Amino acid sequence: MDHESDLGFAEPPMAFMPPPSASSAERLARLRLIRSRRVGPATYLRLMSEHGSAARALESLPEVARAAGVDSYSVCPEGVAMAEMKAAKRVGAQMLCLGDADYPASLAEIADAPPILWAIGRLHLLQRPMLAMVGTRNASSLGARVARRLAADLGEAGFVVVSGLARGIDAIAHKAALATGTIAVHAGGVDVIYPEENTALGHDIARNGLRLSEQPPGLDPQARHFPRRNRIVSGLAQAVIVVEAAAKSGSLITAGLALDQGRDVLAVPGHPMDPRSAGGNLLIRDGAVLVRHADDVIQALGGVPEAPSAVAPSGRAKVPATAAPMRTAKVEGQGAKLALRILDLLGPTPTPEDQVIRDLAESPAVVVRALADLELDGLLERRPGGMLTRCG
Repeated sequence: MDHESDLGFAEPPMAFMPPPSASSAERLARLRLIRSRRVGPATYLRLMSEHGSAARALESLPEVARAAGVDSYSVCPEGVAMAEMKAAKRVGAQMLCLGDADYPASLAEIADAPPILWAIGRLHLLQRPMLAMVGTRNASSLGARVARRLAADLGEAGFVVVSGLARGIDAIAHKAALATGTIAVHAGGVDVIYPEENTALGHDIARNGLRLSEQPPGLDPQARHFPRRNRIVSGLAQAVIVVEAAAKSGSLITAGLALDQGRDVLAVPGHPMDPRSAGGNLLIRDGAVLVRHADDVIQALGGVPEAPSAVAPSGRAKVPATAAPMRTAKVEGQGAKLALRILDLLGPTPTPEDQVIRDLAESPAVVVRALADLELDGLLERRPGGMLTRCG
């Protein structure tokens, strides 16, 4: 899938859309086609355009491969695709094919739209206006508060908040928008929650929001999967909002993908001395809309668009009582110590001490002792009014 051009198809035919209401056999063939070696979205769409069905496209694949210099080519076996479908059924995931009524129209517009999506949760959220919110995994106390307020207010205004279920800004945005609608896009399988600390959040989203992935169920995420995940995050949304991002970060990659897809990019400004704000500040310098609160976003977008009235909500793909439990991808290490957690929350912008204590959700006495140790070590500074800043 990483080398589509090896089969001679670098650009997909933008006008082609696979026919809806495909038979069960055709849907199985579509899954086999996208899971076949060296077939990605562009090759998939080209083959579907030329042959009209996945079944005929599969028949042509060995000859296409030979023409591209690939000998001894074999398509994805039917048994492999059937096993993926059974695994999806066990975890309560529903298959969305490009061209289905439930497939998000905004995502279908991008050049490399995923031909297959696995979904767990409330499918009707895909028919509502969507905004993506991304940012650092190492959010400051101020950045966390801004993200939380933005996500909650935009949700109340009628937007579904989309993000990547990462720690930091992603998780904060998902939690704040759970009551109004949130979509998490997985880098690995739709049943694999990464990082492990977001396990409870992932289950909450499955019940009250929606989880999506183009990868087979059970697949642990690898580094190469995250940029592919990011183009789905931006592709679903009308615009991408960046809250705290380093100058070189995955959030800026997502912003770049959004621009390539014709989406709006907005950013929250930050302190010029805080590296977590460098990326957002650069985006604003280069023309991104500056965001202070939800009204700035709504004004920049010209209001909240109405969800398509022609598409009736289809409810949710329910997790059966006998479904296998969601898997959690393992991460190494036991997490940062309290002192590091405190420093992560602080930056050059003064932060109230009581806010730091609330954000940490630890015993106030324990946090106060840790703050005193950090002050003695010269790693934080107290300011008038009970404010704290990080030194260095």
